Amino acid sequence: MLEAWNFPVPEAEVPEPPVVLERWAGEIEKYQLEGVVFVTGAGSEFMAEAQRQYPDRIFAFSHVSPDDPDAVAMVAHDIEDLKLRGFKMFGPRLERPFDDRAYWPIWELLARHRVPLLIHFGVLGGGGGIVFHPRMSPLTVDPVARAFPELPIVVPHFGAGYWGDLLQLGWAHENVYVDTSGSNQWIRWMPYPLTLESLVQKAYETFGPERMIFGSDSSYFPRGFAVRYVADLIRAARYNNMPDEDLQHILYDNAWRLLHSNG
Repeated sequence: MLEAWNFPVPEAEVPEPPVVLERWAGEIEKYQLEGVVFVTGAGSEFMAEAQRQYPDRIFAFSHVSPDDPDAVAMVAHDIEDLKLRGFKMFGPRLERPFDDRAYWPIWELLARHRVPLLIHFGVLGGGGGIVFHPRMSPLTVDPVARAFPELPIVVPHFGAGYWGDLLQLGWAHENVYVDTSGSNQWIRWMPYPLTLESLVQKAYETFGPERMIFGSDSSYFPRGFAVRYVADLIRAARYNNMPDEDLQHILYDNAWRLLHSNG
């Protein structure tokens, strides 16, 4: 994968969180980014401190397992006290169905504050990773999307192998967004041909430009910000004759709007 994308080998050891934070501040300046989003990190308190140090440049999400006995209180603290800007979770790691009443207070809390709920569906990990789970498909969150139309639900990686299911979910619910993040190598194991251009075209037709969000899926150094993914998305958009204003929504406006929904 590193050779195919011309990415450098990751560092053998991850630096301490303050060092990583300083590096990301450098990436913001280097690539003239308006901001970056940490969907996971070194704990909620550190994530909140990162936001305080770089207001409106670094945004951080709460990342708590909904199956934790104290999940409701922890998420409430993250969103209401620490002012984290969203909630990240993994569908294929959820122990019970999305509409289980044990989870309902979490969805109610997120909906009340209108902060985005980012859910990774589909395959997890590299070769030999998770490929089967009752909550692999984006369609499994349908009861939550239907019950809380004010709650933005963002599905990254074009559904990571569950493309048809994600299109149906997006067709049914205007509060569902698609995220373009990463290399999207899952298309290599689909039974029919797909390209980034075809993904962008179909997402554009189904979700429209105001429910598509660019994500870089940047995760390590020395690579830092994966600018390659930006270039690829812009190329795919241009090949589909996308107007400048629509590309502006995808690269900036939509995410900026959702990230500021909680003040």
